[in-house]
Amino acid sequence: MTRILLADDHALVRRGVRLILDAEPDLEVVAEAADGAEAVEACRGEDVDLAVLDIAMPRMTGLQAAREISKRWPGIRILILSMYDNEQYFFESLKAGASGYVLKSVADRDLIEACRAAVRGEPFLYPGAVTALIRDYLHRHRRGEALPDQILTPREEEIVKLIAEGNSAKAIAETLVISPKTVDRHRANILAKLGMSDRLDLTRYAIRSGLIEP
Repeated sequence: MTRILLADDHALVRRGVRLILDAEPDLEVVAEAADGAEAVEACRGEDVDLAVLDIAMPRMTGLQAAREISKRWPGIRILILSMYDNEQYFFESLKAGASGYVLKSVADRDLIEACRAAVRGEPFLYPGAVTALIRDYLHRHRRGEALPDQILTPREEEIVKLIAEGNSAKAIAETLVISPKTVDRHRANILAKLGMSDRLDLTRYAIRSGLIEP
């Protein structure tokens, strides 16, 4: 069971998000907070695995709370919940220690998967965030700045390999003990990152990268 702290300054939003989370057998909201300061204090008093923080709260924002929680309790995973599809907020969330950035407008669709990804230690990226990362990568390349050694995460490389070997989404899900929906999301993120469109492109990439033999 993943124990969740939920922080949002609107009680109705907290109630709605809590209903979404508590409906899942592996997720449980164990604490609520109405601002960032309360969220930090709740982490001290409760046994929390994951903090879901609204980005805009009084007294202390979600970003400020994320920085404080990351510093004091590095084992607690963090998700930022926001109504703003904004690149700057997204990158600031990552710098503050968040594992993902979830838009409130699609929280009913994305939040559950984002929580599970965070607990697994994986980032959660909505499509606009993937675009922002690619834009940032290209900008740094043009400026001659240091770039990461790998574009794909180890889990994404694992999925590319399995796709290139001809496995279906269902088979990959069973192999990796994740849901087919998670496989589909990884596949979409991978295609976006690499600027590719289908399985054939991924198979060629896997061969070039040495993930499979030609």
